[in-house]
Amino acid sequence: MSDVTTTDLYEVTMAMSYLQEDMRAPATFGLFVRALPPDRGFLVAAGLEPALDFLAGYRVEREDIEAFAVALRRPERQLEPLLGLAFEGEVRAVPEGRAVFADEPLLEVTAPLPQAQLVETYLLNQVCHQTTVASKAARSVLAAGGRSVVDFSLRRAHGPWAGHQAARLGALVGFAGTSDVAAASALGIPASGTMAHSYIEAFSGEEEAFHAFARAHPGPVTFLVDTYDTEEGVRTAARVLTDLRRGPGCAVRLDSGDLGALARRARTVLDGAGLTDVRIVASGGLDEYGVDRLVRAGAPIDVYAVGTRVGVSADAPYLDAAYKLVEYDGRPVMKLSSAKVTTPGRKQVFRRAGRPDVIALDGENPPDSARSLLRTVMRGGRRTGPPDRWQDARERFREDIAALPAPARRIHDPEPVAPVRSRALETLTSTVRADIKARLLRERRVAPPDTAASHASAAPRAPDI
Repeated sequence: MSDVTTTDLYEVTMAMSYLQEDMRAPATFGLFVRALPPDRGFLVAAGLEPALDFLAGYRVEREDIEAFAVALRRPERQLEPLLGLAFEGEVRAVPEGRAVFADEPLLEVTAPLPQAQLVETYLLNQVCHQTTVASKAARSVLAAGGRSVVDFSLRRAHGPWAGHQAARLGALVGFAGTSDVAAASALGIPASGTMAHSYIEAFSGEEEAFHAFARAHPGPVTFLVDTYDTEEGVRTAARVLTDLRRGPGCAVRLDSGDLGALARRARTVLDGAGLTDVRIVASGGLDEYGVDRLVRAGAPIDVYAVGTRVGVSADAPYLDAAYKLVEYDGRPVMKLSSAKVTTPGRKQVFRRAGRPDVIALDGENPPDSARSLLRTVMRGGRRTGPPDRWQDARERFREDIAALPAPARRIHDPEPVAPVRSRALETLTSTVRADIKARLLRERRVAPPDTAASHASAAPRAPDI
């Protein structure tokens, strides 16, 4: 089986019906976030690159048909219309690294209806998860205020794949490194790591452990100092570093307790030993809130290692995102469900310096000095250019974050920048809504009378009690 089968079953059932009804006209679906999670002033667009890889290789093969048939409990021959179906559509998307807001399309897919429908689940999975984690990581960078942040999330990520994604997303928003060796090797980012408490415990004492570790690693070393008594561990580390004439590039790591108070005492010990170049690394359940608290308190911490809470975006682990049909066969469509109303038509987002984004219809002229966020990244099922690099996405991130209003960047109680709709989009929305309501009214008028009363006698009789 291929990634083609990584889909919800109802995508397959709908696609089968579309094919049977010969509904193969172009359809446009928009992927967007309905509302930002609490304590988020912005999101960072991410997940586009793996999504495009998936679409470029999408093709329903025999083994996929077999899996679909088993899932549907139907003979394989009934699934034959799907065999050989490939993605041949167009994708317009916001590049990775851009700051985005609620209701703005992160991507739009235009393809024959069955194709556009079948890819929904995978696209939502990739874009939602990675945008969630990238946004959490970005806030950690903001909280650190220029101090280094490294990724330690692999061991508690939701699977190795999610851990690798977290390492890439951290690099995308400015992390200095990752503990994930595979990700560091694949992405060309620094690998970062020290030692575990078990390493210290395996030796008769901290000093012996530190000397042994230094013998195995002739370059700069980082000693974990809180296995027993943290302040004494710092003194021991200072003695070993002084004896070995190690200093610049070396560090001590604090992993538990009152990190702010311990960092101050550690700094005093290290400076007193003449080791002013030895850095202090802090880890242990940190995310942007913990980092922000320590930075505001003036803790002399040089590097923040964030792990579990950032890798799984613990406080906001999902996005209320949707992939909705906005146009079929040239006809704009929308959903009117309460609290889940959508807007019709293919769209573009215009960004203006110092002003809210404008969500407009595709083809509208941009406002003065505005730039278009969605760009065509796939046409005819093929990428329109080489894959985007995470380094390029990082530059976009730095540019967008610098331009965000300060209230949107706040760690606590941020204020998102709400986009506005163009007049043309508002007009189309009103027109389509009115057309739908008129059609529903006509259908009610021609519908047969309610047959509930006439069939009352045929209803099951309640048992006698």
